[in-house]
Amino acid sequence: MTTNVAYANLSSLVGKSLGPTEWREVTQEQVNTFADATDDHQWIHTDPERAKDGPFGGAIAHGFLTLSLLIPMWESLLDVDGVTTKVNYGLDKVRFVSPVKVGAKIRMTAVIAEVEEVRGGVQLAIDATIEIEGGEKPAVVARSLQRFYA
Repeated sequence: MTTNVAYANLSSLVGKSLGPTEWREVTQEQVNTFADATDDHQWIHTDPERAKDGPFGGAIAHGFLTLSLLIPMWESLLDVDGVTTKVNYGLDKVRFVSPVKVGAKIRMTAVIAEVEEVRGGVQLAIDATIEIEGGEKPAVVARSLQRFYA
């Protein structure tokens, strides 16, 4: 479910939990495309037959692929009215807690930890958790920094 807020009211979101997003399946095609884009063709990602006998019992998504899906999932959680520019400013902390097997479904929840003014806009620190359907532990936990400019 998307939370809609006016730019002037972003600070009212501190401590607010957003989400979860819809589940999204991680496909072998996505993994292969990511491998091509990053030149990371390690067999645990791109060779499903060999990966069956590997440490995870099947092919897994790259950690950075899972992390990159934070952005489209984040955009489905928050819509800010009155902004001209949105910037993915970076990450303060990232942990890849559990591997995401190809074919698994993931979703994200996020808590707005901080909202602070920066020159020309505001910066949100977001504590994001990407979970795996049926998993005991999350796939990724990260503090993401997003900037909004009016």
